[in-house]
Amino acid sequence: MSTQSSTQMAGLPSIGEKNGAAKPAPSPPRKAAPKKPGATKILRKAFLLLAVIGLGIAGYFAWQYFQPAKLPLGFTKSNGRIEATEIDIATKLAERIKDELVDEGDFVTAGQVVAHMNTDVLEAQLSETEAKLQEAKSAVETANKTVAQRKSEKAAAQAVVKQREAELDLAKKNLARAESLVDMGGVSKEDVDTRRAALSNAEAAISKANADVMASDAAIATAESLVIRAHASVEAAQATIRRIRADLNDSILKTPRAGRVQYRVTQPGEVLPAGGKVLNMVDLADVYMTFFLPEAEAGQVKIGTEVRLVLDAIPQYVIPAKVTFVADVAQFTPKTVETAVERQKLTFRIKAHIPPELLKKYILHVKTGLPGVAYVQLDPQAPWPAHLEVKLPE
Repeated sequence: MSTQSSTQMAGLPSIGEKNGAAKPAPSPPRKAAPKKPGATKILRKAFLLLAVIGLGIAGYFAWQYFQPAKLPLGFTKSNGRIEATEIDIATKLAERIKDELVDEGDFVTAGQVVAHMNTDVLEAQLSETEAKLQEAKSAVETANKTVAQRKSEKAAAQAVVKQREAELDLAKKNLARAESLVDMGGVSKEDVDTRRAALSNAEAAISKANADVMASDAAIATAESLVIRAHASVEAAQATIRRIRADLNDSILKTPRAGRVQYRVTQPGEVLPAGGKVLNMVDLADVYMTFFLPEAEAGQVKIGTEVRLVLDAIPQYVIPAKVTFVADVAQFTPKTVETAVERQKLTFRIKAHIPPELLKKYILHVKTGLPGVAYVQLDPQAPWPAHLEVKLPE
């Protein structure tokens, strides 16, 4: 087969013969000298090492740059959260909510009307009591007239007594005159008996007249007691009217202080029991930060100690405050509080209030619940560091 293949190949024209003159065959390419495999790996490791070192140095300087400045002697710090006094606006009576005039987040002023309660029942009670008041006043007038009538009856009875006394005196004189004349025959015995009977009638008449006077006194006392009772009914009706009007006034819910509405606890149409909450608001004139310090530092804090507050949300500003409360009893450190000693068990709760005049100036910017850091001046003579000087927005 090799001989045949050679013969066939010999019979075919060569490439050079087909295309013309024959070209020289190209020489094979030279192989590059092989590099040492270990040198590339060493260079890569060196570059990686230098990059890691560079990143470490850059990270260290960045950490140093962003690290807060150390506090000088006479100062300490603790983390806390901005809080404000919460106020619940509630209904005094068990009533249905008629309407609510504010929404969550609205600013309100002291005395502003924020809701109305349904007062149909109270208004009906007021009308009923006003009618009873008129009835009681009429009863007073009637009782006074009755007293006057009883007094006039007494005066008449006293006049009758005087009349009967005169008749009794005349009867006595007639009987004495007759008795003196009977022995001389001037009058008969029958006439004496008649005059004696007249005397007895006069005595009975005067007893009855005196009894009528006493009855008139009793009637006057009864009438005067009716006057007192009628006056008491008037006063009771007036007191009931004042109470109902006070309840009507309390059914108009107003804000006790200026602040911001946090929650609409209930909605119009709901029926609430006495004391049921309608709205919840925060008093933005009573804003403070609560923080905790260990006993060694809390013992140096007094009421009125200067504090500087730096909030996480606006670290470029420094807010002044003063300590207004230091707990008398230590408590277990809350989980959210950071202390210098990791296993600090007991700390004292402290409040630092922001000045009300400052809050009034920036009331639209006041937010509660913001975390931050409280810096406390333990030594009153120590000057504040430059980065903790008061700085507020323009």
